[in-house]
Parts: sequence; structure tokens; C-alpha cells
Amino acid sequence: MTASAVDSAVGLYRTVRLVRRFEERAIELVRSGDIVGGIHPYVGQEAVAAGVCAALGAGDLVTGTHRGHGHVLAKGADPARMMAELTGRESGLNKGRGGSMHAADFGVGVLGANAIVGAAGAIATGAAWARRRLGTPVVAATFFGDGAVNEGMLLEAFNLAALWRVPVLFVCENNGYATTMRVDDAVAGSITGRAEAFGIPASTVDGQDPEAVLAAAREAVDRARAGAGPSFLECRTRRFDAHHTFEHVVRLRYRTDEELAGIRARDPVDIQGARLDAAVRAEVDEEVERVLANAVEFALASPLPDPLTALDHLYASGLRPRPGSGV
Repeated sequence: MTASAVDSAVGLYRTVRLVRRFEERAIELVRSGDIVGGIHPYVGQEAVAAGVCAALGAGDLVTGTHRGHGHVLAKGADPARMMAELTGRESGLNKGRGGSMHAADFGVGVLGANAIVGAAGAIATGAAWARRRLGTPVVAATFFGDGAVNEGMLLEAFNLAALWRVPVLFVCENNGYATTMRVDDAVAGSITGRAEAFGIPASTVDGQDPEAVLAAAREAVDRARAGAGPSFLECRTRRFDAHHTFEHVVRLRYRTDEELAGIRARDPVDIQGARLDAAVRAEVDEEVERVLANAVEFALASPLPDPLTALDHLYASGLRPRPGSGV
């Protein structure tokens, strides 16, 4: 490998390992009650966020999903402030008000995770179009699941992006299930066919391999920067953990033990880790553990928001509801 290839391999591994261990630590905090309401774990899908975000520049934009921690971290958000956000602390990325499904960090180009299925695609398309109108040469990448390809607002985003040649990369994380419904039972035709119907170049990539995702994303990002408009990637990936941590309690049985064992056989952390020297991999692992130990300590030591400020930040102007309005 060249020096740049080695650096890229190490960087990808650091990201997938960071996201994996962040999610595992977050699950621990759900179980301890420090994260209220649970999370949608990204365990198993780390290669998608790592590969796509590695293809983006510092000024580029990202929108994500309810399963969005990996997108936020891969784009460069501070893990400590992200963990503080999940635990509802004042020191969080959004002062504890965004939580797991709405975390954002405008400073690194993350316009937000989004709990509304399919909505992130419309936000990314509009943001990229607006920045281009202002003369700012950015590319936006938007992540969504296989369940979103049947949502009208996402298809409307495809139409406008293609019509106006908006520099946006649509990334479908096809993990095989929309919550508990199999893709084959929910999607007529093909996922890539949705984008192709609007004249958007679409391809399918191994979503368990960070380098495969990076190569495909770089091609799409280069195309967008050249003014050729949007692209679409279907990343075939697998969710190792629950759709939501409530499954740890209710034990839904929509996947067999054999299926779960089979999908874990191709772990993106191990796939990328195998490309590194063992000593380098161990060094990165130790670094990640230090980062996350500090993140958890920072989060739990941070103050909770004052309940009297619950209505702050509702309006850009700072306008508050009138006294006696019942709000």
C-alpha cells in the first residue's frame, strides 16, 4: 500500500471502530437508565457511514435518520458532546434537546438526524440547492433506510434533484428490514429502480465493506462536484442488533438465530481491521476506548438542563409563547 492508502485504511477502521464502540457504550447507558427512551442501534452498518463521510469534504453536508449516531460521528462530531446529547445533558450537541433521533452539528455539516422516515432526503436536497444558489460549492449526502424508498417525500426529492441537477448523494442503507418487515414484502420492483426512474445514476455496493462504500461514494461525490447532479447508492448492509433497544425487553422474533449468526459473519469492523497491521489495529482500539471512556465520563458529569428553559430554542428569534397560552 502507498502511504495515503495506509492512512485511508487506518482512518476508515478508526471510524467504524469508534461508531461500534459508541453504540455499545450507549446501549449500556440505556440499560442503566442514563439514556431515557432507548436508541436505534447502528451496530453492523458502520461501513456505510464511514465510507460515505470519508468521501466528503469538511464543508459538505449530511442528513441522517433515526438510526443516525454513525452518520453524526463519521462526519466529525465530538463523541463526548454526542454522548451528552443522548443522555439529555446541557453540554450535548443540541443542549440535550435533540436526543438520539435529532442530533445535529452544523459546525461539521451535520444538518441533523431525522425521525421522520424519508424526510432527510428532502432536507439535504433543499440545503444543497440553496448553497449552490449562494455560490457555495458543497455536496450533500443523505442517508435513509430501505423503508424510506416507498415514501412520497423522498421520491419528490429525487425528482427535484434530478430536474435541477442538485449535487446530492442519496444513500439507501438496505439492511433487509423496515422495522420488522422484510424488504421483499414491502418494495415492488427494485430499490435502485426508484432512482433510475428519475434518470439518477444508481448502483448497488457491499455495505459491509468500508472501502467498497468509499470507492463508490467518491465517484458519486466527484460527479456531483463536476455539476452532473445527483447519484444513488444502495448499500447492502445488515443490522446486527435490534431495530430499537425496546427489543431487548420484548424479544421480537422476526429473525431466526441462524439468520443473525449468518449476518454477523461479515462484520465491517473485522473486514476493515484485517487490512491493518495487528499492532496498528490494537493502537487504534486503545485510542477509541480512551475517547469513549472520556465521553461517558463527560456526559454523566454534565448538568441536566434547567426545566425552566424547556421552551428555549423553539424559535430562531427567541420568541416565547405568551403567558397563559397553555403551552
